[in-house]
Amino acid sequence: MLIRFKKSFEKIAMGLLSFMPAEKDLKQLQSTIKQYETDENWQLFLWKQDEDIIGAIGVIFKDEETVEVQHISVNPSHRGQGIGKQMVNALKDMYKNKSVIPNEETEAFLEKCRSNDEQNN
Repeated sequence: MLIRFKKSFEKIAMGLLSFMPAEKDLKQLQSTIKQYETDENWQLFLWKQDEDIIGAIGVIFKDEETVEVQHISVNPSHRGQGIGKQMVNALKDMYKNKSVIPNEETEAFLEKCRSNDEQNN
């Protein structure tokens, strides 16, 4: 289940985002979290399964019709279970009337999700 990021989840969110290649540096990571907290066009969602938060997906609202996925991360002990794909699908459901697109860092993952969907149909 996708839940909106709240300040009380900051440490968990930072831990999850730190798995993204561009967020390895602590100062960069702190800057990214601050951007999610202060910029209304940046939204961070966390994936809650049972009682644990095990994933994060962050988006930027590019314009009225476009949502760009800029971060997606799953706790390493939960990878390979389709959690990332569930987060992408939940995001697409949430923004049915918008186009959900990747950025450079998330492009390969979103493409993989898309090709898996096509194989299953």
